[in-house]
Order: sequence, then C-alpha cells, then structure tokens
Amino acid sequence: MLIQEQMDLQQKLAVLSDAAKYDVSCTSSGVDRGKKKGMLGNAVAAGLCHSFGADGRCISLLKILFTNQCIYDCRYCINRRSNDVVRTAFTPDEVCTLTMEFYRRNYIEGLFLSSGILYSPDYTMDLIYQALKKLRGQYRFNGYIHVKAIPGADPVLIEQVGLLADRMSVNLELPTAQGLKSLAPSKSRTRILTPMRQIQRGIRARREDVIPYERGQRFVPAGQSTQMIVGATPENDYQMIKVAEALYQNYDLKRVFYSAFVRVNDDSCLPVLPGGPPLLREHRLYQADWLMRFYGFQADELLTEEKPHFNVLLDPKCDWALRHMELFPVEINRADYGMLLRVPGIGVKSAKRIAAARKGAELDFLDLKKLGVVLKRAVYFITCRGKMMYPLKVDQQFITSQLVGEERKKVWDIRSTDSYRQISMFDDGWLAPAPTGEDVYTAVLGQI
Repeated sequence: MLIQEQMDLQQKLAVLSDAAKYDVSCTSSGVDRGKKKGMLGNAVAAGLCHSFGADGRCISLLKILFTNQCIYDCRYCINRRSNDVVRTAFTPDEVCTLTMEFYRRNYIEGLFLSSGILYSPDYTMDLIYQALKKLRGQYRFNGYIHVKAIPGADPVLIEQVGLLADRMSVNLELPTAQGLKSLAPSKSRTRILTPMRQIQRGIRARREDVIPYERGQRFVPAGQSTQMIVGATPENDYQMIKVAEALYQNYDLKRVFYSAFVRVNDDSCLPVLPGGPPLLREHRLYQADWLMRFYGFQADELLTEEKPHFNVLLDPKCDWALRHMELFPVEINRADYGMLLRVPGIGVKSAKRIAAARKGAELDFLDLKKLGVVLKRAVYFITCRGKMMYPLKVDQQFITSQLVGEERKKVWDIRSTDSYRQISMFDDGWLAPAPTGEDVYTAVLGQI
C-alpha cells in the first residue's frame, strides 16, 4: 500500500474521484428544497443537471471517495487492502472546499460522497459527519448531498449523518450471502442490512412525527438506495430481481442500482468474462427493475426458476407480452390503466394521457402518437375502435421477428461499446456520441 502523505488538493481529487467511478448508486435528487436566506444552493425534485457517459453512468455530482484506504480485502474492489495502489484521504475541510468551489463554478449541483474504511467504520463515519456538518453549517451549503452509510458504524453516527444528507445508501454489493462469503469475507449480509433497516425506520419515524425534530429538519428526505454487482458471482437474473423486489418491499428503497462486473484485479476467485463487462445484462436488469417499480410487474412474472435469464434480443416487457399473446390485442379505448401499462411502447405518462384523453372522445392511432406512444412497438398489441393499424398477423413468431429487428441494433450498440469508464473531470475531451432524440425521450418518460 502506497500511502501518500504529501499531496495537494488537486492530486487528491485526481486519485479519489477516479477511485469512486465503480460506485454507480447515485441519481437525481428526488428531494425538493428551495433557496434559503443566508444559504447557498438548492435541491430540485426533478433531478440534478446530469451528464452521462456512454455506459449511462451519472456524472453530474461531485463524486468522490473520502479515502481510498481500506481495512477490507474484497476481491472485486480496486481499493482492497492488498492492492498496491496510491492511497490518500481528504480532510473534512478539503471536502467542503472542493464542493463549494465546484458549485460556484457551476460544474455541479450536489455531492456524492463514498469512502473506503479508514481504521474503522466509526472513525470513517465520524469524518464524513464532520465534513457534512461543516458543509451545511459553516459553509451554508443547501444543495443535494448523497452519502454512503458504512456498515458497522455506530447507529448514532448514522443518525447524525442522516439529518444532514438528502439520500443515503448502503451497498449490498452481491445479491446472496454466499457471494459475499466468497468474494468479501469481511462483510456479512446482516451487517449490511442493519444500517439499511435503521435508515428505513428513521425515514418513517421522521415522516410520521414519531421522533420530534427541529423545524425544517428531515431525516434522509430523498430515501435510500443500494447497489449490486452483476456477474461477479453465479447468481442468475431471476435471483437478482427477486432480491431487488424484496429490498423494495421490506426496506422501502428508492432505487436498486446494478453495476456490471469489471475485472480490475487479477484474482483466481474472480470470473473471466469473455465478452468483458456484462453491459447488456445490466441493461436488462434496469429495464426489469423499472417494470417492477412503475408498471406493476412482479419478479415472478418476468422470470421463473425454469426461465432464469432475460432474453438477449428482447426487452423484458416485449418478452412478457409475447409469452402472453392471449391477452392481446388490447382495445385502447376500453382497457384499464393497469393493462395499458403492460402494452410494449406505452409508458407511465402516455398511459395516463390515454386514460384522460379518452374520457372526451374515442382515440385513434394518430392520437396515440401525439400522446407519446411508441407505435412501432405498440402497433402489434393494440386496436383502436376495434381495428389494428395495419392488417397484421397476430402471431407470436411473426411479431417476435419484427421486434427483434429493432432490438438487434440496441444490443449491438451496448455490446460493441468500448467506453466502460466514468468521464474524468480532467480529460473531458473524450466524449461519446450524443444520444438520439428518441433515446432521450424514452429514458426520460420510461417508454418501455
């Protein structure tokens, strides 16, 4: 371990921003907080001003580790104890200085602060608390802050940090206890879930006024999230989404993030994946996760023990629809809202628009296009006024062949990318091609 005692702030930033790139569990704020007199910044519920790398990772926040020193030796982690890498750590004042200077220059609107474990969970969590306390109090920063809760830290420290942060997250890392045992033996499922449960209870208690608090003070108002690594251990897609479903139901999580495994360490216990990081698999898990959170799907509807992997050539919603052709075509002017959500090409917003618009008049296909329906997918599964848009054959094999043609290009785009990295603040000359208008529209509105 190469610990560098004498490093300036710029050098520390280069090391600790790069060290944070494999943690993907950050997203838009999810919290709405306006300007306050005497304070700097605000947080907007609609989200921060994001930038995205070609792999879709958010780079809008100042995303850093407090330190990349660590007492643990997790086999998949670049910052593990046994790796011979340059080590350093910020001070609480340095975290505050960086955040404020980047904010004043309009580079960021918030902070994502994670950390390795320096000496002990309590020692590290206390340093993070000191940084947030100064940032909110001394520096009067009112912007969005996302902080990692460190498993094993004193619950009092987690409570104190939760009163200063907007969102907290505890990384589950691997979906099963067996996976943790094989690749991260210093960690345990119980130890990870304990702070997750504390945060859940704290959010509920503050929301229900069970715990008295100062006026305007809230506990983790944007909720909590977690991250799972995809492909480092043998769990299949079905196991992954079942774990995610349980976390949503039992721990009130806002988001489960999925991170395609990158083999950063030469370790015999780590898999060698011929195709590199499983980006397509990660993509399918995110699509399924979206369906479970916003479309009313259950994990057992999307996959089963007999069919434990997602279709490579079809998104999970199209795959489900093709396996249930007895339910289609759906009459747009009569189908209930829940069924509209299950039609490929109809998202949450377009389903709401359809439900509202048809109260005044019967809709046709031109109306649907104006309402945001992606007709090139939906056309195989719907009728308007009892008729399909074209004289199509309602046949599973035929429809599959049509949809696969559209999906093949997306699969190729995901698999062929060589850009699996986080954009650095120091080499912004490297940029991926801009997403198409349709890609942006689909991502924003969730038109799956």
